[in-house]
Amino acid sequence: MPSPAPAAAPDWAAVRTDFPLLTREVNGKPLIYLDSANTGQKPASVIEAVDDFYRRHNANVSRAVHVLGTEATDAYEGARRKLAAFLNVRADELVLCSGTTFALNLVAYSWALPQLKAGDAIVLTRMEHHANIVPWQIVAQRTGATIKVAELTDSGELDLDALYALLTPEVRVLAMTHVSNVLGTVNPVREICREARKRGIVTVIDGSQAAPHRTLDVASIGCDFYAITGHKMAGPTGTGVLWARRDLLASMPPFLGGGEMIKEVRFDGTVYNDAPHRFEAGTPNIAGFVGLGAAVDYLGGLGMDHVEAREKELLEHATEALSQVEGLRIFGAAPEKAAVVSFLVEGAHAHDLATLLDLEGVAIRSGQHCAHPLMQKLGVAATCRASFAFYNTHEEVDAFVAALRKVRMLLA
Repeated sequence: MPSPAPAAAPDWAAVRTDFPLLTREVNGKPLIYLDSANTGQKPASVIEAVDDFYRRHNANVSRAVHVLGTEATDAYEGARRKLAAFLNVRADELVLCSGTTFALNLVAYSWALPQLKAGDAIVLTRMEHHANIVPWQIVAQRTGATIKVAELTDSGELDLDALYALLTPEVRVLAMTHVSNVLGTVNPVREICREARKRGIVTVIDGSQAAPHRTLDVASIGCDFYAITGHKMAGPTGTGVLWARRDLLASMPPFLGGGEMIKEVRFDGTVYNDAPHRFEAGTPNIAGFVGLGAAVDYLGGLGMDHVEAREKELLEHATEALSQVEGLRIFGAAPEKAAVVSFLVEGAHAHDLATLLDLEGVAIRSGQHCAHPLMQKLGVAATCRASFAFYNTHEEVDAFVAALRKVRMLLA
């Protein structure tokens, strides 16, 4: 089980000083970083953990009996154990990989391709990131399976009645996001997985936008696969995790072949390693996972319940302030949202807004957010997205909105 959350909320002003990059100036203005849904900033403890590994412990894992090799292996496997506790799962159910995109492709190629056939169906939702769409399209093309799409309500929530109506006998897979990277909608994944399980449907959950912002208990969700990415949760880039039910992992053939995913190799055949190591071919991002382990320690020290409460306050502040900006439209009004606000201002292109805001020191994202089908549903070419994290402040929210008003006048 994860360590219990600290009873008292952190001193958020002190927490902010843990992040070196947040002291930067951009275009002569103090940086206001509102792009954490894209990638999270890193505390000094994570940066130092990576630096310390390369300075004092650098060696490959599982390949040497010397001291450095043992230290590197212990650190790498230690990160796996920390991530298991963070998710409330077993360490031998976690595949360490480069991120959610790799994890979802691993499920698609190693589990779905051998399992699906013509006449089967895959259900996706309208709010999916491309990483949870394209692999399933490839599977459908290669197997003859079809894809069905669960649509949204006007508030940006899943239409649950319509979703359940889609879960007909030919459906083998339901792949969906836990939290929308555009709308911020938090989907009721436990309820949905329960309904899918009743119908014998395998569930694949993209947890990229959930892991950095809320307490996760994957065991209680009841899904079959759950993927997260490290760089969004204060860890290094090129790190991530796939959790899978032990029986599913054991049944899956390797995705990549090479070193460390084998027990024995002969020219007449190979004996593969046990899961999860059979899916970890080659030299992994050892230093990255050391850093991700440090990120898990850091987030655990804050307490994810406190992180979620802090970000809820920031979201409420930002939503109220933005609603006072004339001509501004917010996309996504689900009752339960992560700290993400996608918006447009009448008469202004999203890229123009973001470019001018950058001149004011405000970093937001503009574009289609790797969610083209959702943009098509919303009827827009792109949106701006301000995404908040616990290291942001209420003063930054006010400065962002003031900068937006200034920019709006320039574009009027």
